[in-house]
Amino acid sequence: MSIYRLGSMLAAAGLFTAAASAQVFVVGGGLAKECFDEAKSGKYIYRLAEETCSQALREETMSRENRAATYVNRGVIRMREGQYDGALSDYSRAVDLKPELGAAYLNEGAAHIYRKDFAAALSPLNRAIELDSTDIFAAYYNRAIAREQTGDVSGAYYDFQKALELKPGWELAERQLSRFTIKQ
Repeated sequence: MSIYRLGSMLAAAGLFTAAASAQVFVVGGGLAKECFDEAKSGKYIYRLAEETCSQALREETMSRENRAATYVNRGVIRMREGQYDGALSDYSRAVDLKPELGAAYLNEGAAHIYRKDFAAALSPLNRAIELDSTDIFAAYYNRAIAREQTGDVSGAYYDFQKALELKPGWELAERQLSRFTIKQ
């Protein structure tokens, strides 16, 4: 059995919608919670949202978990703005604080995909899957993108399938799967 892709390669915009969706909830209130709310909503003025998160990290006393979550949330905001180096730095800091935080790995993989460094995306996405991240469907979807772009067409197909299994009816995964055909 062989799996072939049909149609063109993945377009950069629009297909990575799942990539920057994994924010991490912050317990309590204050600026860290505001940072989470802004990252979750996606409705913010970049400079102000980034400063809210940065101020929370500088000035608020937080648990290790909330500090790691705030780094992820600021990273999500930075990544959406195309500030991939800053986002990657934030995800790295989050992992240093809480190595089992799957959202940090998921978003790290997404940042590498946005940078078109598909090979570098595989390791953090594999880790996000190992950790059974909250948005695991997005980890499979993003790993499928990275696999396809690195030549692992079969692996991409199976990951798109798994993403759809985990999130039934998901249009992005369905659209990706429609590009593949299986030949005996």
